[in-house]
Amino acid sequence: MSDRATPWLAIARYDAAGRARGTVVLTGLLSSFLLVFLAFFPSLATADVDLDAYVEAFPPAVREAFGIIAISSIECFLAVEFYQFAWLLLVGLYLAYLAGGTIAGDIASGRMDLTLSAPVARRDVVIGRFLGLVPLVVLLNVVLPVVAYVGVVAVGETIAVERLAAVHALAVPYHVACVAAGIAVSTLLSRPGVAQRVALGGLFALFMFDSLVASTDYAAAGNVSPTAHYDPSAVLVLGEYDLTGAAVLLAATAVLLAIAIVRFRRADLSG
Repeated sequence: MSDRATPWLAIARYDAAGRARGTVVLTGLLSSFLLVFLAFFPSLATADVDLDAYVEAFPPAVREAFGIIAISSIECFLAVEFYQFAWLLLVGLYLAYLAGGTIAGDIASGRMDLTLSAPVARRDVVIGRFLGLVPLVVLLNVVLPVVAYVGVVAVGETIAVERLAAVHALAVPYHVACVAAGIAVSTLLSRPGVAQRVALGGLFALFMFDSLVASTDYAAAGNVSPTAHYDPSAVLVLGEYDLTGAAVLLAATAVLLAIAIVRFRRADLSG
C-alpha cells in the first residue's frame, strides 16, 4: 500500500524520522540513569540499615504516590528508584508535553496550511501525528528492559525476566495514552507552548489527584488518572499484571484520539 493511499502513514514516518536523533538521545539518557541507580544497590543492600523499616516511616501518602512497597530487594529498589518516578511520571509527562506541541505547533508555524494543501484529511493528520510518536514509545520499552537486565546481572543480582518484560509491555498502553492526551490538548489549544504546559500540568494534576484520594473513600474517583491503571511496583514486586488496566488505557487512547479528530475537523485554521 503506497503512502499516497495512506497519508497518515507518510506523516507518521516523517515525524518519526525527524525525531530519530532525539529518540536515541532520550533512550541513552534513560539507560544511563537506570544504570547509575543500579550501581548504588550493592552498597545499599550491604549497609547496616533496616531498609524496610525506613520505608515504613514514610507518610502513607508518599508510599501511595510512588508505589513504595519495600526497598530491600532489587525488584523493590528498581520499582521505587526508577519505574515509579522516572518511568511512570517523568516519561509520561514528557510524552504528553511532546505530543502537546505537535498539531498546535504546526498551526502556529503555518506548516499545517502546507500539509492540508495536499490531498490529506484532517483525520489523517491527527492519526499521523499520534503514530509518529509511537516508535519512541516502542524503542524505550524494548531497549530499557534489556539495559535493566544487564545492569542487574552486572551488580550480581537476579530478577524475574517475565516481570521485567511485563512491566514494559504494560507500560506501552500507559505511554500511548499519555501521547493521545497530548494530541487531544494540541487540537484544543492553538498556541503550542500553552498546549504543552496544559498537557504536562494536566497529567501531573491527575497523578496527584489519584495519589491523594487513593487511601480515602473517594479512591474510585482516582481512576480518571492514567497512573491509576499502571502500577510498576505491583508488576515487579508482587507479580500482579493488571490487564484490565491496560485495556482501559487503550480504550482511553481511542477516545482521546476520537476527540482530537472531531475537534480538529471543526477547527478554524484561518486565524
